[in-house]
Amino acid sequence: MYIERANLQDLPALLAFRKEAAKWLAARGIDQWQRPYPTDRLRGTIESGFVHMVRDGSAAVATITLTQETEDGLWSDHELDEPSLFVSKLVVARSHAGRNLGGQLLNWAAERGKQSNAKWLRLDAWTTNKLLQEYYLRNGFTHVRTVTDGEAVNGGPRVSGWLAQRSTRALST
Repeated sequence: MYIERANLQDLPALLAFRKEAAKWLAARGIDQWQRPYPTDRLRGTIESGFVHMVRDGSAAVATITLTQETEDGLWSDHELDEPSLFVSKLVVARSHAGRNLGGQLLNWAAERGKQSNAKWLRLDAWTTNKLLQEYYLRNGFTHVRTVTDGEAVNGGPRVSGWLAQRSTRALST
């Protein structure tokens, strides 16, 4: 398996990842990602070079978005002054679930952060997805706070405001 930047030809696979994940979450009573993701927004993120694909041979099996940008209203000015990389849209295809691929991607992201002199690897997770929050805690993240005030970038209510971070200096095992 290897990691590379996504390209526009990956757009259908990325949308399929999200749809598969949404179906899996819904089967567990979790409301995350039930609205379709705006294709034009995803296209822009791909073109910016923030989206990475994990490939097993020629098959796309996971994705992670890694950027120095975050949604407005989540992190304080002081926190934003600290060098950080932000993780979002981490998805592993169900065919490759249970292999710690997500944990390996988080370690890869932390290493990228370390190489770029970022102090923190940060993320915001769905506020009602307790299983996801526990997953991130098991992978070395510490809960910072939960933000519920304000609106998300796409104009809807804020639903992804469980903030967590981990140092880029020490990788989890």
